Amino acid sequence: MGKAENNKKRLNFLDETRGFAVFCMVFYHAFYIGSSFFGWNRAADFFDFFMPVQPLFAGIFIFICGISCTLSRSNLKRGVILLGIAVGFSVVTALVLPAMGFVGTEIYFGILHLLAVSILLYAFAGKKLAGLSPFAGILFCAVLFAFTSGISEGELGYGNLIRFSLPESLYENDWLMPLGIYSPEFYSADYFPIFPNIFIFFSGVFAGKYYSAKGYPEWCYPKRIPFFGFLGRKSLIIYVIHMPVLFALAYVIDLVVNMF
Repeated sequence: MGKAENNKKRLNFLDETRGFAVFCMVFYHAFYIGSSFFGWNRAADFFDFFMPVQPLFAGIFIFICGISCTLSRSNLKRGVILLGIAVGFSVVTALVLPAMGFVGTEIYFGILHLLAVSILLYAFAGKKLAGLSPFAGILFCAVLFAFTSGISEGELGYGNLIRFSLPESLYENDWLMPLGIYSPEFYSADYFPIFPNIFIFFSGVFAGKYYSAKGYPEWCYPKRIPFFGFLGRKSLIIYVIHMPVLFALAYVIDLVVNMF
């Protein structure tokens, strides 16, 4: 099968991997809602148990989004729509829900905000990356990810090897919280700052550029787990509706349990 023919087929591996990440995210948020809003001890235990691996499936989701951008012809449109949805999330969670008495729901810069900004940056600057080798690009992203990974703690660098302390005055307010710089009082129920996470996204971009030029392996095309593939194709819709659906289910379960 030639590369031209392959390019007309759907990369089901990407859908299924994205779907697996979405599946994990839904369960993680279910445990968060159960523990934080309803005080379920077992949910709190599961939430604490899965917390260490949460960055892994979130990173997979971000990385695959970067790959997907190399397969799309409408990244500007996708980025604008996603940014609008992300802003809507902030309005609902930070203004509407607290006014209704729900505290701790605020999302100021979550994963949708990060992906929207990343997609828009790629839409405007993607052509300038064309001359950079995919391998060099991935290496560059890895270096910058490590360099900026301590920005929320007020540092840039590589641990004890190279360390630059940022001015403490930057962390006195939350104006720079999209970048990973925020005050000790800052809270966001879902928080994925631009640094260092944007470098996961652009690593995916460079991986996508490599395989777009070389051709994706044959094993990327067959369907293996259709359920995860469905979740992956509907990931945005699922992300938008899963929190209110989970909250409603938890509310009903808690109501029923407390009746007996």
